[in-house]
Amino acid sequence: MARRQQTPADRAAASRESILDGAFEAFTRTGYRDTAIDDIAAAADVSKGGIYFHFPNKESIFRELMRTTADKLVDKVERVVGAEPDPIAKAEAALRTVLEVFAGHRTMARLFFEAGGAGRGFQTELNDLHDRFARLIQGYLDEAVAAGTIAPLDTRITSVAWFGALDEVVASWLQARHPGRLEDAYPTLRAVLLRSAGVPEQRIAAEWRDWPSFPEVAP
Repeated sequence: MARRQQTPADRAAASRESILDGAFEAFTRTGYRDTAIDDIAAAADVSKGGIYFHFPNKESIFRELMRTTADKLVDKVERVVGAEPDPIAKAEAALRTVLEVFAGHRTMARLFFEAGGAGRGFQTELNDLHDRFARLIQGYLDEAVAAGTIAPLDTRITSVAWFGALDEVVASWLQARHPGRLEDAYPTLRAVLLRSAGVPEQRIAAEWRDWPSFPEVAP
């Protein structure tokens, strides 16, 4: 069967993806502030003109990289959660998956956390990401309240607190001189957050096991 020829739109999409891949490599190697367009062009093996055809500046590349990476992370969470029938199990799976992804992609996690200090525009992007994940958790907690699994509570505030706690755990891991395994924080974090939502103690005491380890690779 003959292969379909690439259209101009196909080539443009492939070029854009190559630029984002190169930008990820450059940003994780030297950081946002110290990365120049020339560095991105070299990493992506494209001309500077090719970059400016798709993106007006370095900031727009970084913003797009944050959005696409966040989309991939959300997609992964939703795929994992989709296999869980119980709303509290969904919330646990979402929390576990985010920790799991950051544990296996330390450079990606550092890139996200660096963005908060790169300017107000990036902080807005991060706030949107935090809100996106908090609303996922809120939805699972709302389901748990509706099912009678937990008592009624302010699920919005609780979900924001959940993501804030996760955020702090990851930030501490990134800043540690000799970081351990991020996934080892999960059992304690899980217990603290489930208690904050009023989950029965016998459920919190359920054993956690079979945490895999993940190599650090680009998402």
